[in-house]
Amino acid sequence: MVANWLRVRNTIEYLGIWEQLYNPDFKPLEFEGFKTAAGSNAFTLSPAKWINSTNAAGMTVKSGRYGGGTFAHKDIAFKFASWISAEFELYIIKDYQRLKADENSRASLDWNVKRILAKVNYRIHTDAIRDHLIPPELTAKQKSFVYADEADLLNTALFGITAADWRTANPEKDGNMRDHATIEQLLVLANLENINALYIEKGLPQRERVSELNRLARLQLAAIINSSGVKQLEALNDSNSS
Repeated sequence: MVANWLRVRNTIEYLGIWEQLYNPDFKPLEFEGFKTAAGSNAFTLSPAKWINSTNAAGMTVKSGRYGGGTFAHKDIAFKFASWISAEFELYIIKDYQRLKADENSRASLDWNVKRILAKVNYRIHTDAIRDHLIPPELTAKQKSFVYADEADLLNTALFGITAADWRTANPEKDGNMRDHATIEQLLVLANLENINALYIEKGLPQRERVSELNRLARLQLAAIINSSGVKQLEALNDSNSS
C-alpha cells in the first residue's frame, strides 16, 4: 500500500517539501526526477528507493521479521493516513479548527483580563487628579495635559519610559505600552493608580511620588511574579487552550 501511495504525484511533492524544510542533506535534483515521473503508468517507487536516492530523513525502512517495516515522521504518517481514510482526514481538519478556536478564545480571554485590569482604580486616580491638581480656570486642553502628565508618571515608575518614548522605540506595534504589558505589570499598574491617588490627596510633589512609586513597582512585581494568584490566572488561560 505504501508503494501505491508513493506513486501519486501529490505524495512526492509533499515528501519533497517536507524534506526541503527539515533535511539539509536532502537531494533536490533526484527529487525533481521523481516528481516529473510520478503519476505515469510505468512509475513505481519504494520507500527504500526514495530514501537511498534522495537521502530522505522523513522515512526509514527496517528489516526483520518482527520489528521490520516502514516508519515515518508523524507529519508524513498523517499524510499517509489521510490518503487511506477520508474519515481520518476529516478528523484532522476538524481538530485543527477546534485548536484554532481554542487559541482565539485564549487570546480573547487574555485581552479581556488585561482590559479589566487596566481599568481597575482608573476612576479613583483621575478623580484625585481632578480634585487636587487641576485648577478650575484651566481649559479642557490644559486639563488633558495634566492627566497625560500623571499617566506618564505611572508609566515611568512602572515601565521606566514615557508613552511618547515607547511609541518612538516601537513604531511597528499597534496601541500603546499598556496594551503590550504583561498581566503582572497591569496588576501593579492598578495598585499604583490607587497609591498615586492617595499621594496626590496628601499633596506630595511629583518628584517624590515617582521615586516612591518606582520603588513600590519593583517590590510588587517581584512579589506578584511568585504569587499563587498570578499562577492561577495563567492556569486559567492555559486551561482554555487544552
